[in-house]
Amino acid sequence: MPAELPLLPGQRSAVGSVTVPVTAFVAAAAESRSDSVAVEEPLEIVLGFGPPGNRTRRTIAVTMRTPTGHDGELAAGFLYTEGVIADRADLESLSSGEHPNVVRVELRPGVPEPAGTERHFLATSSCGVCGKTTLETLARRLGPLPGSDRPVLAVATVHRLPDTLREAQPTFDRTGGLHAAALFDFGGQLRSVREDVGRHNALDKLIGSELLAGRLPLAERLLLVSGRASFELTQKAVAAGIPVLAAVGAPSSLAVELADRFGLTLLGFVRDRRFNVYTHPGRLRG
Repeated sequence: MPAELPLLPGQRSAVGSVTVPVTAFVAAAAESRSDSVAVEEPLEIVLGFGPPGNRTRRTIAVTMRTPTGHDGELAAGFLYTEGVIADRADLESLSSGEHPNVVRVELRPGVPEPAGTERHFLATSSCGVCGKTTLETLARRLGPLPGSDRPVLAVATVHRLPDTLREAQPTFDRTGGLHAAALFDFGGQLRSVREDVGRHNALDKLIGSELLAGRLPLAERLLLVSGRASFELTQKAVAAGIPVLAAVGAPSSLAVELADRFGLTLLGFVRDRRFNVYTHPGRLRG
């Protein structure tokens, strides 16, 4: 696999939003206008594995995503966070094949057939992967995050995160319809951000970009997501080695349980200069 993957062959330009006609009502007055809406289209991830000359190819996932030009990152991040691949070296190539809504992922010869490829994942833009693995399965695959009692993140830094993220969401500004996932260093400097109509897709794009750049695990980064902290997002953060997950919205009960078990510091309702700490507060300092 080359150090830098080329642009997916045949991939079209990024299309994050389109303009549609609307009738807008202000009080009782109607007015014809145009409005920008986020694009949502399917992406099929086809996995190839096996020895040269005898490759097997199967559709392993179909997800509804926003085609922002990061389909290769999305596929790589999905395969990594779902445990299909163990690291970047397992990937031989990424290509879009003959269709812009298909990504073909070839595993390196010698990598064993991933478990469970006989069943297809089906993901929508809202629910993440259906038929989610259990906490016990995750515990066999993922270890606890280190440093849960080491203060590395200032409270004042957390308060600044939402405004910084909001300034880095160009497509959201046009549509109001996309989720975002962003990586910061512990000083609050924005390092990377991805947007998508699906919150889990935005995070897979973000983690996939770091995987392909050879920067995992992300032990010196914190993650901010624009919506709630679901089980899926928490699991993906743990898989990427991210020690702090901050969410603008609320966490779910299973997200709290997962974060507590794996040593992740989980923050919720990070907005308006307030937030709640649900697990492992030892990483925070005043």
